[in-house]
Amino acid sequence: MFSADWFFDLEKTLRERGLDSDDKSFDEIRDTLSNPKKLSPTEFASAVSYVILASGFNQNTAKKIHKIIMPLMNQNPTIDDLKKFFKNDVKLKSIIKVWQNKNAFCDEYYNCKNLDEKISCLKKLPYIGDITVNHLARNLGENVVKYDRWIQRLGIAFAMQSTEFRVQSSVVADNQKLNPEIKKYCDDMFAHLEQETNLPRGYIDVVLFKSAQNGLIKGLKNGCEN
Repeated sequence: MFSADWFFDLEKTLRERGLDSDDKSFDEIRDTLSNPKKLSPTEFASAVSYVILASGFNQNTAKKIHKIIMPLMNQNPTIDDLKKFFKNDVKLKSIIKVWQNKNAFCDEYYNCKNLDEKISCLKKLPYIGDITVNHLARNLGENVVKYDRWIQRLGIAFAMQSTEFRVQSSVVADNQKLNPEIKKYCDDMFAHLEQETNLPRGYIDVVLFKSAQNGLIKGLKNGCEN
């Protein structure tokens, strides 16, 4: 595991099975990370809405709902209008708020001077938390990773396999709260794979996530003991 051959085999298998996408195709994700473009307020609101929908949901479900409700958003729909297609009140209220304030939210993001400011800005958006903020930032073209439970488990596996250091404590992947120790394991894993593949970590992230989610990587555990 964690070699260039291993990674490119995963990528090839995902493409062959038609699993090479998040909200965009793998090729579009790579292009966005290599050549990020400034989105319009409408494009920005659509990207935020997708991440809100995808949080805790199967990607195919999120994409289906997103495709249905996005054309309706410029018509100023009520929650009741949207509940005909999707029943989650909290997510719908968040999406409506994003669209009602899309110009201000978009301008604030693009006026940020650096990545830290951008991440802090995105965290203020409705329903965007510590894990989902990196998903959103990556989809907007920032070269960051989403530290979800699959990536955390891979980071733990990398730490356990590495000869450079030992896992020092019992750690458990948590989709709600990122353990700083696990974050270090993940960051070390991405630094290693960036060197192995010459690809941006944001792209490596989506390939690893899709591979783990679809069972292409076996034996991932939720945590480890000394």
